[in-house]
Amino acid sequence: MRVHLFRQINRNKQDIPGLVWTILAIFFILTMVYQPAVVFQGAAEGLKVWWEIIFPSLLPFFVASDLLMKLGFVHFIGILLEPVMRPLFNVPGSGGFVLVMGLVGGSPINALLTAQLREKQLCTKKEAERLLCFTNFCTPLFMISAVAVGMLGRPELGFVIAGTHYLANLIIGFGLRFYNTGDVVSNYNPGSFSVKKALVTMLRHQRKEKQTIGRLLNDAVSSSVRKLLNIGGFIILFAVIIRIFADAGIIDLIAVAISAILIPLGFSAEIMPSVASGLFETTIGSTMASQTAVSDLQIIIAIGFILGWSGLSIHAQVASMVAGTDVGLRLFFIARIIHAFLVAGLTWLFYPTGQQVFYWVLPAAASTATYVFSTQRLILSFFLIGCCLLFILTCLACILRQVQSIYHRDP
Repeated sequence: MRVHLFRQINRNKQDIPGLVWTILAIFFILTMVYQPAVVFQGAAEGLKVWWEIIFPSLLPFFVASDLLMKLGFVHFIGILLEPVMRPLFNVPGSGGFVLVMGLVGGSPINALLTAQLREKQLCTKKEAERLLCFTNFCTPLFMISAVAVGMLGRPELGFVIAGTHYLANLIIGFGLRFYNTGDVVSNYNPGSFSVKKALVTMLRHQRKEKQTIGRLLNDAVSSSVRKLLNIGGFIILFAVIIRIFADAGIIDLIAVAISAILIPLGFSAEIMPSVASGLFETTIGSTMASQTAVSDLQIIIAIGFILGWSGLSIHAQVASMVAGTDVGLRLFFIARIIHAFLVAGLTWLFYPTGQQVFYWVLPAAASTATYVFSTQRLILSFFLIGCCLLFILTCLACILRQVQSIYHRDP
């Protein structure tokens, strides 16, 4: 009978994932019964991270992005940025809105907006998968304020951590521009750039929706809180998993496997447990890396690798955001691996330069080593940076449009 059972499972291979998840769920429940203190401690740590860091930092961006989507701003940006986003990244102009919001608000807000674009048929399946890959940023607030200042006490390292993270993602985006080039292109019209047309399209969308600002605000806040509760559940779950794995010695086994690759490259064995933990959750892994007694270069390479990979917790959050669409995650998973190693390489390359840039830009702060980043100032600064980036992209689109029109007029 046992042989017959295995033969049946072998014939129905689609049943294997469900069987594996069932076994893991049973193991998780048994662990909760056997070690309730470990589970409670992990859940408390995850709840603290979500309540003190994630919820206050992401809620404003979730509400703002939801409002802008419902007000038709994405249609406005889509028409303006089509001449820029299409040649550079082979995605529609509306992807520029996802890029900026992802840069300012971080992941998984990019996944939420990508799913909404796909649901509104503003991009194809392949375009959504490409867009999802290179807009998956860690928040600048976390990289500069929490990591560089809070964890490391070295604000100058924030330039290296954030700069390499952004650069690596944009490199991936440009590289994916050549992926599936034969795919159907969504509503691509090279001559469609027009501020008037963009404004008319946005106003037409608002007239079609016919919702009061009070209703829009209520829906945006309710939807944002619901999604953040979902994110909080994933953070708490993975915090518990890390606690269980650490207590069972699984994190140490993963660290040993990672050591076989990184120690020959000159890394210390002390940094390995933090990298192993960061594979599951970025905040916990980054905190552990910042507390290791190794060189600054090794610490920021490890943190850059962890933030580039994003952690299985973020992967699960992204999967939940796009679950109602046909957007696949295989390319996203591969892009995160490339991003992690690319950030590590760029960090090694630009580490001295990033520090010199900081000392040149902020000499007084560097000399006194007392520069403190205000949370409110950071949020305002990166909001303004996002607005400036949108303005620059729009100006670039205008220039490209003018060059294109001159080229077509020439005999």
